[in-house]
Amino acid sequence: MALDTTIIDSFEIEGSFVSSETIVSGYINTTYKITTTDTSYILQKVNHSIFKNVGELSKNIIRITEHIASKVKDRFILKVIPSKINEGFHKDSEGNYWRMFNYLENSVTFEVLESEKQARALGNAFANYQKLLIDLPEPGLFEVLPDFHNTPLRIEHFKKAIEFNFENRKEHARDEINYLIDLASEMGEVVSLGNQKKIPLRSIHQDAKLSNILFNSSNEQFCIIDLDTTMPGYLCYDFGDAVRTGMNTASEEEKDVSKASLNMNLFKTFAEGYAEASKEFITQEEIKTLVLGVKTITYEQAIRFLADYLNGDIYYQTSYAENNLTRTKIQIALLKDIIKNYNFMYEYITQLYKMS
Repeated sequence: MALDTTIIDSFEIEGSFVSSETIVSGYINTTYKITTTDTSYILQKVNHSIFKNVGELSKNIIRITEHIASKVKDRFILKVIPSKINEGFHKDSEGNYWRMFNYLENSVTFEVLESEKQARALGNAFANYQKLLIDLPEPGLFEVLPDFHNTPLRIEHFKKAIEFNFENRKEHARDEINYLIDLASEMGEVVSLGNQKKIPLRSIHQDAKLSNILFNSSNEQFCIIDLDTTMPGYLCYDFGDAVRTGMNTASEEEKDVSKASLNMNLFKTFAEGYAEASKEFITQEEIKTLVLGVKTITYEQAIRFLADYLNGDIYYQTSYAENNLTRTKIQIALLKDIIKNYNFMYEYITQLYKMS
């Protein structure tokens, strides 16, 4: 279906529309590259069934991008293109919500890290993003997805999905279900530490995937994108998700489970980059939770993929019937390697901060 150009014309663009192309990126929103006679843009159709309050979501993103722009004098940053009625989104006649950003030329994303240099840059990028948002003026960011990384609650949703059992799918996932249920009792520690005020809530990305960072052609500049889930959370969530996606030797879409494991060399250089950029603001208690975040977030993503499979694929976009189950198996393979290397990773990070 052709893109309705009246949507594009609803934003404050430079030049006249020339062409559009679909960008396959992420599981939630639909993304296009828009080319005009003067420049290019990113246009996204917001998944309104997931992001129900698009107005508050847009306010969050405008606040974040403008705050970063005020502190970072760099052309390689994300900017919201306002609608012609000066809002951060456009609602079309069918009730769909759209938004537009500048297009960062000569930028690339990766599903799997290709070098230790990139791993260090990834660590630097997410720690710097957290650092930039420390002094974001009040009020706090709107919680777009309440309990997004509330692992105990995710476990309850997972158990309900097992009971729902769409088309008896659990018959194909018994080993995965049993493994994840057996680990459930030890996966609430981060939430418990937060509830006890031992670690502070901060403004974090909450979806710190490798694919949510744009690198320039030399890998020397980077820009964090997909800011929808930036809201209050704990540092270890971003650290954990970055490791989960960046240090896995297989992408989330890999079908060969044997290819999934933790790349320790990339982990070490990532941790070095993260420690370098976070040492000025991270607390001792937060340092202790970083590797716990790796285990917790990998587990959480596994149960999210499997819950969606058991619910009939209602959340994540899928390209074949077993897609979410295969994604689950990849996460479990990675999780097993993380658990095997847990003590080494913990000691390595502890030593990094002692040296910094």
